[in-house]
Amino acid sequence: MNQGGDNNYYNQDYHNNGYGRQNPYNSQPQPPFTPMQPQPPRHGNQGGGSFLLGLLLGVILTLLVGGIATAGVKIYDLVKENDAKQVNGGSGGAESVLNEETEKKLSTIEEVIDEYYYKDEDIDTDLMIEGMYSGMVDALGDPYSVYYTEEEWNELMQETEGIYYGIGAYISLDPTTGLGKINGVIANTPAEEAGLRENDLIYLIDGESSQGLDLSEIVARVKGEEGTTVHLTIYREGETDYLEIDVERRKIESPTVNYEMYDNGIGYIQITEFDDVTTDQFTEALAVIKGSKAKGLILDLRSNPGGSLPVVVDIARMILPKGLIVYTEDKYGERDEYTCDGQHELNLPLVVLVNGNSASASEILAGAIKDYGKGTLIGTTTFGKGIVQRVMPLSDGTALKLTISAYYTPNGNNIHGVGIEPDIVCEFDSDAYYDEDVDNQLQRAIQEVQKMAK
Repeated sequence: MNQGGDNNYYNQDYHNNGYGRQNPYNSQPQPPFTPMQPQPPRHGNQGGGSFLLGLLLGVILTLLVGGIATAGVKIYDLVKENDAKQVNGGSGGAESVLNEETEKKLSTIEEVIDEYYYKDEDIDTDLMIEGMYSGMVDALGDPYSVYYTEEEWNELMQETEGIYYGIGAYISLDPTTGLGKINGVIANTPAEEAGLRENDLIYLIDGESSQGLDLSEIVARVKGEEGTTVHLTIYREGETDYLEIDVERRKIESPTVNYEMYDNGIGYIQITEFDDVTTDQFTEALAVIKGSKAKGLILDLRSNPGGSLPVVVDIARMILPKGLIVYTEDKYGERDEYTCDGQHELNLPLVVLVNGNSASASEILAGAIKDYGKGTLIGTTTFGKGIVQRVMPLSDGTALKLTISAYYTPNGNNIHGVGIEPDIVCEFDSDAYYDEDVDNQLQRAIQEVQKMAK
């Protein structure tokens, strides 16, 4: 969840006091073997549009089998009205989906289901209604725009306190395979104890495929009651077969900021994501580093999926000189600027670690540091998410998250789909890390800070 949780489903950018978090999607090579995948169940946020399509196909099948008199007339009427509308033309703008035709069509589908569907006991009217809402948002084709049910929204808000029940791993959605992906593992949690690693792909969750599911549904299946166990079937690059791993669910309390002072006088601060509690945690960490007379600072943003826009701006104000931090532009060309007065500019040699899972808010900070020349970026190209989402709570307890604008670095760069190139490219050596406990990227950062501090 958002403080080192089982996902970064909740990590979309805050904007104008909206809530929620963005979900970065990091490309991963297709596994060399792709077994047959079971079809994902049709419930939750998943497949609202597909569900309605299935219902419509069911109507057509019903007509072929029998009982065509009533349904046939109604469908014919819909077709006639649609033809007439095409002849007469639209209203000259984006046409509303709420009109007499769609209402009549939905009514027809509902009546056909009521009359012919053979499992009345399986019909969940509330679920069908939620499916229509989520399907409408899904049809935008934007992976960052989401409809939240009341339950999902309440859960999302509860998880901003940094405590939840799960396994202690960040989970994102891999676009290449459609599977859940471990985006990071929190120290001293069940995920670490079970041997899960960053970039592991979650093929099965308790025997059911994660492929084709929404990130929210993957997360819901991984989470559970404290003390229970989830069985994960993992694909890991370099392994010849799947790994079968059982992970206990426990109460996870995860800080978003970790820090320490090295013997060589170099300070280290890691920000795992930008959440409500991050500003205070970073302020404390930076105060300790400065109070320890550090000769330089390493800021680790690797695998940071992003988070709150106001929070990352607050942190940038503790580092950057006077000037622009980031600005956004919406569909109307309206521009919002976030600036720094420079009164708390950091005067230490600075290195920033980034990788392909550093996204959104972490790219805002890394991009501004690079544009101002305040530090050296080391690692690999960042994810490339240069758009902002806003979550708008609705009066019935549900909520809608929509992409509302693009953001730009101080030099006017929009990095969406491109990412930020590091000043020094340094690929991560996973073998050295897991076999020898050596972080080669961190070692390279230490070397660079030492050179800068001389």
